[in-house]
Amino acid sequence: MFQLEYPWLLALLPLPLLAWWLLPPYREETPSVRLPFFDEVAAAAGLKPAPGAVVPKTDWLQKILAPLCWALILLALARPQVVEPPIQKLQPARDLLLVLDLSQSMETKDFADPSGRRVTRADAVKKVVDGFVQRRSGDRIGLVVFGDAPYPQVPFTLDHAVVRQMIADSLPGIAGPRTALGDSIGLAIKMFDASQAPEKVAIVLTDGNDTASKMPPERAADIARQRGVKLHTVGIGDPRASGEDKLDTATLQKIASSTGGRYFFGGDERQLGEIYATLDRITPANAKTLSWRPRRELFHLPLGAALGLLIGYWALMAVIAAFARARSRRSLAASAAQAR
Repeated sequence: MFQLEYPWLLALLPLPLLAWWLLPPYREETPSVRLPFFDEVAAAAGLKPAPGAVVPKTDWLQKILAPLCWALILLALARPQVVEPPIQKLQPARDLLLVLDLSQSMETKDFADPSGRRVTRADAVKKVVDGFVQRRSGDRIGLVVFGDAPYPQVPFTLDHAVVRQMIADSLPGIAGPRTALGDSIGLAIKMFDASQAPEKVAIVLTDGNDTASKMPPERAADIARQRGVKLHTVGIGDPRASGEDKLDTATLQKIASSTGGRYFFGGDERQLGEIYATLDRITPANAKTLSWRPRRELFHLPLGAALGLLIGYWALMAVIAAFARARSRRSLAASAAQAR
């Protein structure tokens, strides 16, 4: 679509006509011979003397080019543009952080897949979380894994293929045998510090209780609430176990409720899949559509045309003047030859 950024400038098109009508003509002074009896000569010739100036005459080409160049210059000042088709971009309104427990206990084969075959907790989690990531096309997703300590694996990104690859490559025990739940929440809060997204959600999955953190999980959850980070917690361990292997459901419930999130328990791969399907529903896609139309400036075209016309006119006048001078010299030479 073609448009003018400042179309009101075209109202100045009649300005030269008004100037020609209202202002006196431009006069050029030229050298002259002073005659003490000029008045008598003029009276004898029946002429009325005019002020000592010559009003330049315009030729027909000037009368055509002057208004044309004026119109082209005004058109350039009005900034003609070609507005191209709109370009749309989705800007995520949510940053989603996956916090996964990779302690040694995630090697336990107590999860059943849909066929009933026993698999490790880690394999079941990776399969379910991978499907969850595939469905979150509108969110920036980050990944943190933890064991003895938390480790940031992927910063917030829309490149979900990288997130899925890092999840697939994760191995139980790679981060240490113990569980640092509180510290992992603390790292999640720190990763959200640079986030400008209106919504900040972390999904924390663990199969045990906190045995290695310097920061208590309840304290970390309180800081998360103050920073506007919502924590959903998922427990997949055995609440009836003892020691480090016991799933601390009370702490996970408290963490979730204090930040406005929800707690879930998954006993097998099917339940885990249902949990992440529920999380998918309660955190619906939330992206803002940005749209803009690129503009291509065209002011150089009328401006270049006006400049080209002016240069062409002066070049033509220079050629005509050169021919006139040459013809005058030839005439003078012929007259001199005849006089001899």
